[in-house]
Amino acid sequence: MRGLKQLKISELKWNIMNDKDNKLIALFMGLKQDPHNEFYLIDENKDEGYEHIHESCFLYDSSWDWLMPVIREVLMTIDIEVIIFIKHMFDSDELKANILDCDRDGAYKEVVELIKQIKTYRDGEH
Repeated sequence: MRGLKQLKISELKWNIMNDKDNKLIALFMGLKQDPHNEFYLIDENKDEGYEHIHESCFLYDSSWDWLMPVIREVLMTIDIEVIIFIKHMFDSDELKANILDCDRDGAYKEVVELIKQIKTYRDGEH
């Protein structure tokens, strides 16, 4: 019973970490933080107005369909200044290798790392 309890705790920690990274990705993809509830994001690109989405509903960590548009956006977002800055910190070849190997988890981790580095660069913390 103790082993099962330990497994559930580690799964919960993993899910919380993925929710945090999924939220980072969603914000990078243009969603906005709901000013009234820190656990919800707002998608203003809906035809019928906007939609509130709970941060646990994003599937970037578990679906290629969700992750591939992010990968495309990340690679298109990198401009010359970012390439110069990230060149020493981030190897985009690893992301490409993960895609070619169909390693979704590896690609997800690389995307999260790149988004964090782009955010740091844009926030002027380099």
